[in-house]
Amino acid sequence: MDDAKIINDPVFGFIKIPRGLLYDIVRHPLFQRLGRINQLGLASVVYPGARHTRFQHSLGAFHLMSEAIISLQQKGLFIFDSEAEAVQAAILMHDIGHGPFSHVLENTLIHGITHEDISLMMMEQINRDLGGQLNLAISIFRDHYPKRFLHQLISSQLDMDRLDYLRRDSFFTGVTEGNIGSARIIKMLNVVDDRLVVEQKGIYSLENYLTTRRLMYWQVYLHKTAVAYEKVLVNMLMRAKELARLSKTDNDARRMPFASPALRYFIENDVDEAWFSAHPEALQKYEELDDSDIWSAMKAWRHSDDKVLSTLAADMLDRNIFKVEVHEEPIPPERISQLQADIAQRMGIPLEQAHYMMNLSTIQKDMYSVDDDSIDILYKDGTVRRITEASEILNVELLSKKVRKYYLCYQRNG
Repeated sequence: MDDAKIINDPVFGFIKIPRGLLYDIVRHPLFQRLGRINQLGLASVVYPGARHTRFQHSLGAFHLMSEAIISLQQKGLFIFDSEAEAVQAAILMHDIGHGPFSHVLENTLIHGITHEDISLMMMEQINRDLGGQLNLAISIFRDHYPKRFLHQLISSQLDMDRLDYLRRDSFFTGVTEGNIGSARIIKMLNVVDDRLVVEQKGIYSLENYLTTRRLMYWQVYLHKTAVAYEKVLVNMLMRAKELARLSKTDNDARRMPFASPALRYFIENDVDEAWFSAHPEALQKYEELDDSDIWSAMKAWRHSDDKVLSTLAADMLDRNIFKVEVHEEPIPPERISQLQADIAQRMGIPLEQAHYMMNLSTIQKDMYSVDDDSIDILYKDGTVRRITEASEILNVELLSKKVRKYYLCYQRNG
């Protein structure tokens, strides 16, 4: 029997998954679920090719991790086989807790608990299923392991997660400017004092990586049309939750929106971190959720007697996206009030329901956090300097500046 499964990946070519623990993780139902969750949520509304999944991304990050381990070992860094396997297992599972449409659900169907928290719960479950073989992987993932640089490979300014998603998202969106030199960056990685560093020869690739990340955030991840489409989805789910609450208050089952059992659980209940702790079935229901639950519900909701829910569901299905204005300054409250009144009158709905047909968001993103986790450059004489000191073209104030924009999204006329 061959000792590896080979997957043909459109970004990196052939990816080898060794039989044994790593292959068992990929075969696990919780990992297979990631094939039913889009990596970029609703970005395909702008970039039709962006239909790749969390499953593909996790395999890509695993491939880059394998390359990074080989590169570091070739430089004389001692990494036990057990540590190599554990860090590969951890990167495979790093996104396992994502819900439908990736980040959208984190403040709608659930709140007060992150996908990272849920990832850990799922890792513990897979660990039980695999007889405790993931103890080391979980320790590295949680940054509880003495070799801290292994955790940095999973989560830092220069982790394998980011190196894959920038390459992959660039490939599938067609935004060619996002195509970073991940192979060169990995070849330039080294470790000094238990910290990941990049050798001086890799500085130009790093400069490209940081400027590319900024471009991808504003051109893809925070594209105003994708943000507006996301707001339609969020408001639709919030309205469904409100109708579920009213159906209980009024004791009128007809008001309860149709949903799959898993989705219904999160629409009916106020699920937060405490709820997860007190209700063992919550994680099981969450594990059953994927993008298809939401799309199926929308197809029923467009026929709802509730004008708000039916309109938002039809908007989602027919790509009737909220109109969006991007402002540099906060939007006056009077403008919001007037907009709500106009929408209520035009749609023939009560004023107190009009807020579902609009959204006001403040979006800010700094591309490089100096305080968070600096990227360090290793010089030939053994000295280490921060990228912001080493680079001739990177302006630290500019790069770490928090860019803040105000997005006003609302239902279009007609």
